[in-house]
Amino acid sequence: MKEFWVDARPWKKGVATSALESGADTIVAESSQRVRELGRVRVVAPDGDLVMEKDVWEVRISDKKSEEKAALLAKSGYVIVSAEDWTVIPLENLVAQADRIIALVHNAEEAELALQVLEKGVAGILLQTDDPKVVKETGSVVHRGLERCDLVPFTITAIRPAGMGDRVCVDTCSMLKEGEGMLIGNTSSAFLLVHAETLENPYVAPRPFRVNAGAVHAYILSPGGKTSYLSDLSAGDRVLVAGKDGKTREVTVGRVKIEQRPLLLVEAEAEGRSYSLVLQNAETIRLVGEDGRARSVVEISPGDRVMGCTKEAGRHFGMAVREQILEK
Repeated sequence: MKEFWVDARPWKKGVATSALESGADTIVAESSQRVRELGRVRVVAPDGDLVMEKDVWEVRISDKKSEEKAALLAKSGYVIVSAEDWTVIPLENLVAQADRIIALVHNAEEAELALQVLEKGVAGILLQTDDPKVVKETGSVVHRGLERCDLVPFTITAIRPAGMGDRVCVDTCSMLKEGEGMLIGNTSSAFLLVHAETLENPYVAPRPFRVNAGAVHAYILSPGGKTSYLSDLSAGDRVLVAGKDGKTREVTVGRVKIEQRPLLLVEAEAEGRSYSLVLQNAETIRLVGEDGRARSVVEISPGDRVMGCTKEAGRHFGMAVREQILEK
């Protein structure tokens, strides 16, 4: 998850308030007291959670020497970097050398550029502005997620009952839209897009914050290309929501419900390989069809095509690793 920092120096109450409302991780101020009066957030200040020249440094990049200084300081803490012109002093150089680089930006467009440098982007951005509206615009860019998942069609080859088991409902703190869901897989090499409970049906009311994601052992594709077991998720975790167009955004888990239910084994092929996923056997559980519409698992048949994504197999504590791993 990328960090969203906002500079409230000299004191700008409107900017600080907007930062809190926009989900800022950190506010840079001259004193932490005024910030604390507005809400709970990490503060960089002489009396804050982080202190300048101890935990955080500011470096203006003007030449190779200052670039090397920033990279060295980043080994000990955060480094806020700025430059007159990033096309002259490429941000890529710093991102390649260090992980705790916070890029100084002035608007949402600059933030989007910095967050995508060398694909992985900087660790976060520090926004300098006098306009609370710009704070909200930039916050939306940071939190919507800049990752894309290239969705491909999977052809259903079989779908059959798999007995009783424990399945996981992931209730988020966000309202999901039609066409959105979570990418869930039996293995770390393929994930099907499981649709959120946004649709009307005769049995239960819509729960647009919820994805009935699958069995406890399944993987969910998480921000940064990582994976988590569904059974490991808990309140406060950040997870990835994907749309039928492959665009993603990060949302916060509010609650996880694990209950015993009848299950289905869904088998499918994509790009010449076979994959599977275990889901609850219920009309309200839906995958996303090739046309972008939600399809209930009780009406899907062999030959139907649903959307998902494939990844390089092999995970260690959720991180992709390059080693020989056979998953079935």
